[in-house]
Amino acid sequence: MAARDPKAEAPEWWRETPAALAQALGSGPQGLGEARAREALERYGPNVLVPRHRRTALAELLLRFRNPLVLLLVAAAAVSAGTGDVASALIVVAVLAASVTLDFVQERRAGDAVERLRALVRLTATAIRDGAEREVPAAELVPGDAVRLAAGDLVPADGVLLAARDLYLNQATLTGEPFPAEKHAAARAGEADSPADCDGVALMGGHVVSGTATLLVVRTGAATQLGGVAGLIEARARPNPLEIGARRFGLMILRLTVFMVLFVLLVNALAHRPLLESFMFAVALAVGLTPELLPMIVSVTLARGALRMAAQEAIVKQPAAIYSLGALDMLATDKTGTLTEGRIELERHLDAEGADSERVLELAFVNSAFETGLKSPLDQAILRHRHIALEGWRKVDEVPFDFERRRVSVLADAPEGERLLIVKGAPEELLARCDRYARAGGDAAELDGAARGRAQALFESLGEQGMRVLAICWREVERTRTVATVGDEEHLTLAGFAAFLDPPRADARAALAELAARGVAVKILTGDNERVASHLCTVLGLRVEGVLLGRDIERLDFEALATAAQQATLFCRVSPAQKTRIIAALRQRGHAVGFMGDGINDAPALRGADVGISVDGAVDVAKEAADVILQRHDLMVLLAAIVEGRRTHGNIMKYLRMGTSSNFGNMFSMAGATLFLPFLPLLPVQVLLNNLLYDLSEIPIPFDRVEDAETRSPRTWNLAPIRSFMLVFGPLSSLFDFLTFGLLLWAFHAGQELFRTGWFVESVASQVLVIFLIRGRAGPFAGRPHPGLVAAALAVVAAAALLPFTPAAAFLGFAAPPAPLVAAISALVARYLLLVGAVAQRLAARLFP
Repeated sequence: MAARDPKAEAPEWWRETPAALAQALGSGPQGLGEARAREALERYGPNVLVPRHRRTALAELLLRFRNPLVLLLVAAAAVSAGTGDVASALIVVAVLAASVTLDFVQERRAGDAVERLRALVRLTATAIRDGAEREVPAAELVPGDAVRLAAGDLVPADGVLLAARDLYLNQATLTGEPFPAEKHAAARAGEADSPADCDGVALMGGHVVSGTATLLVVRTGAATQLGGVAGLIEARARPNPLEIGARRFGLMILRLTVFMVLFVLLVNALAHRPLLESFMFAVALAVGLTPELLPMIVSVTLARGALRMAAQEAIVKQPAAIYSLGALDMLATDKTGTLTEGRIELERHLDAEGADSERVLELAFVNSAFETGLKSPLDQAILRHRHIALEGWRKVDEVPFDFERRRVSVLADAPEGERLLIVKGAPEELLARCDRYARAGGDAAELDGAARGRAQALFESLGEQGMRVLAICWREVERTRTVATVGDEEHLTLAGFAAFLDPPRADARAALAELAARGVAVKILTGDNERVASHLCTVLGLRVEGVLLGRDIERLDFEALATAAQQATLFCRVSPAQKTRIIAALRQRGHAVGFMGDGINDAPALRGADVGISVDGAVDVAKEAADVILQRHDLMVLLAAIVEGRRTHGNIMKYLRMGTSSNFGNMFSMAGATLFLPFLPLLPVQVLLNNLLYDLSEIPIPFDRVEDAETRSPRTWNLAPIRSFMLVFGPLSSLFDFLTFGLLLWAFHAGQELFRTGWFVESVASQVLVIFLIRGRAGPFAGRPHPGLVAAALAVVAAAALLPFTPAAAFLGFAAPPAPLVAAISALVARYLLLVGAVAQRLAARLFP
């Protein structure tokens, strides 16, 4: 293992020269060797701010025993064994172990599935190893690695620049400064007090706005500047709708559980029943009432949804985002590549008078070829349109593109000897900075009011034809000028316009119609002008309710924007900051908002949305900010993901319906029975066995089918319908339980064992079979249940019915019931199910959230 070098690990490493740091780390422009990189990874650890250490299987299993109710039952079983009742103690422990193992196995498998999906979207970096460039996981970068950076890349670690060309970094994560900082490779040591202020240093958390560079990694993971303040700058994660709903449901059940347990203990104490037996019965009742399977059902359902989404080319980074997808009622998206083919072609290159112009094409080509920022689709279309030889042209400097100026400038020497500043950008911005225009003959004339009006009309006419337009301008400067600045972008000569077409996607019209049918309103946020965007909406059949321009948004306060944003469909000429404001305003009005973006400027809005959605080909900073990555840039893929989110919601609701109908009713009946029965209605071990069988029947719920009605509109967790469900079906279940009590006591004169046997069978059958009646709005067997659910339910009911006839019956306190009693219980359960089905059908709209 390499010895630690004090120079490389000095607290103020940025004050050292790049050459000294490279020597200390055994590296340089050719990077590290693979063998040395492996040693360094073992020494420094993974390049992550907070290492994710997944617990071992044994640790996860043991954590299940931290549940207070489980610990109480284990303690009670130990007391039973100590007092000589070893058989009961062993049965309690066996039932508990089976229940805990069931929960552990299902959640562990769900966690494994999620980890496999996360591996598909992990960030990589281009590192130089053994002199060759290769993609390596960013988490495996080590001090001494040489990493290539290009526009759109996240800076994966802290380090010094060995080489840089026209490099601009956004460092807002650390410095709060919204504007990009220019960086240079420096041969000398830095003198600033902070590494963020050094021209030759790049820090983790920044991203490349434009240019290219080679970075020598010096610090990784928690040792970086970002790692040192991670706890301070990390945004507190907003609770998602799933977490909020589960917490509220859990608290509601907890209050009922505490009340019933205290009630049972009080009644048994007043009846002078055995203290230990009463205590174990109360704890077993609490276990039966507690939705201990809810975390497992949610985990497995989400993992199942994530796997189904992956099969449809959508990778979920955080499983809870699946549920949030199902709640979406608004989708904000750019149009390029989502509503259009993303295959932009340069259609026309015109001078200011509307004539075809080779000079406009040449200037546009030179600007795009020399620009070092992330090549936009428009740049790529210019370079692809026709190759123009650059012999005689020489780049001097550039002012990179940014989303406030909406233009890029290149300072270059032309073959004829003059030095030109060539500017390409949004016509709305550049026309105001031009005071001359180039005529067809090549000479320049003053851009007076009439000429400016003709140029404006030409630009608008192209936009109304659905074309995206760039203005191409130039200005001659003195030969001695070697640096271009924003201030130079004045007194320009308008060469003309480059016009592009991006045809609508063939499936976009159908996707928009289906989104609208499923309750998702689409908002288009674009940097284009309103004419191009409106033309596209007309072609795709998207009704435009209103248009907001960037300048309008700038004038609105937050409340006014929230009102206007709800009513508008198009948001044109918007900046990245305005996109984030729009998302926040819509969320403030109670909407669940998804944002779909793939560019450097989209990262803030992706983080600000309820669900950030990006695509596999997006820049690193966008993919890092997103919750969901689409492997195909297609609204149909997103639509399938939204439907999957609603399907997930539907299956979670099935579990809650079961828990708030027969199961809750049976436990309520059990508590009520202690008032008039001279014995416990069920032994503690029988209550636990009842709960275990009930849990076994629910395992296939995440795999069940969901009827189409459940996916037609946004789904959120609403406790009001759940309470209504409980208030309707809980008492209905208890009514039939008390009828069973009367049947057992007065018709069959059952003793303790036969009473417990009869009610045990009726209880299991009623609470398990009811799932087929409350699965959805369409009544019994809505949408055909999954075969696994049918098999599990019937197997559990059969096991409960046959158990009293097995040798284990004596150990469990059961007695074989006579045939007439079996027939009577079967008839009673059938009547109960028929009544539940009728009530559910009648009250479906109110009871099915």
